[in-house]
Amino acid sequence: MNLETASTENMKFMLDELADQLGVVNREVMDADDYDLDKYEDIKDMYEMVKQKGQLSPSETQAFIAELRSVRKS
Repeated sequence: MNLETASTENMKFMLDELADQLGVVNREVMDADDYDLDKYEDIKDMYEMVKQKGQLSPSETQAFIAELRSVRKS
């Protein structure tokens, strides 16, 4: 999948992958409809960082989830 193109489909893919990697139980936080495409690069950066890091500590997981909340639509 080419994630260089900002699209709703790509954002949904990244958010689903992040939810799996972070072990998010409440998937409503990761609903692609709650994010603007203008935040695509922010989400992509987080996605790439989590994928590169692999296993995250509980505090890192909480920090990533808090960061995702900060880029959600108001």
